[in-house]
Amino acid sequence: MKYILSMYDEAGRKKMKYLQIKKENRVAVVSINHEPANALSSNVLKDISAMLDHILEDNKIRAVILHGEGRFFSAGADIKEFVEFAKSGGVFSQLAESGQQLFERIEKFPVPIIAAIHGAALGGGLELAMSCHLRLVAEDAKLGLPELQLGIIPGFGGTQRLPKYIGTGRALEMLLTSEAISGQEAVKLGLASHAYPQEKLLEEAKALAQKFAAKSPGSVKAVISLLHSHKTLTYQEGMDLEAKLFGELFKSGDAREGISAFIEKRKPNFKGN
Repeated sequence: MKYILSMYDEAGRKKMKYLQIKKENRVAVVSINHEPANALSSNVLKDISAMLDHILEDNKIRAVILHGEGRFFSAGADIKEFVEFAKSGGVFSQLAESGQQLFERIEKFPVPIIAAIHGAALGGGLELAMSCHLRLVAEDAKLGLPELQLGIIPGFGGTQRLPKYIGTGRALEMLLTSEAISGQEAVKLGLASHAYPQEKLLEEAKALAQKFAAKSPGSVKAVISLLHSHKTLTYQEGMDLEAKLFGELFKSGDAREGISAFIEKRKPNFKGN
């Protein structure tokens, strides 16, 4: 079944202005549409937060693809809005903290989010992509954090996530040169999982999302939680949490279904219970 989020969702809330959600076979394809470069203005960030709320309320959605309409995934923050923010006496550290909290929510989100990157993911756009659970890229896409070119630094977690994926030395080089890397190079460095010709990118992202959507939502949620547990837990605490969740999931209806399907040599039909 395929449908598009209409002017009002089922709860009667007004449609998001800068995002469109298309749902098909338990996968939500979320498009950023903020011409001309899908800049991450404050209103786009609010729409992203609202989108996460909507996905959580729809228990039929088991995977999300985030991509950009037009020429770019997202070419960065809205610099004009920065200027207006400064004129109004806004506190930029608070702005950064707000963005960090949103991107941290994305990283810990219980439904897997795939960033499908074409054109460019620069500055805040790359920070958004890095907060997603994984990244697929067009071979000729450009990925970079050019903030130092403006005399500033990344503020939405870029300095913390980039070295996690590509190492401190390479991250330092990218940041201090402000030079972007190609999609193919991003895969080699570990920043992205796969690179495809641009015309096949969304198709490949949907195929991967369908594989994720076929799994038990409880198991997926547990894995996402465990993979990020090192941020707040010790190694042993993470091991203890894994054992705890392993035991809890074995009591679930989905575990019974998965084991029965294996024995009966058929595909499981996980219902999220």
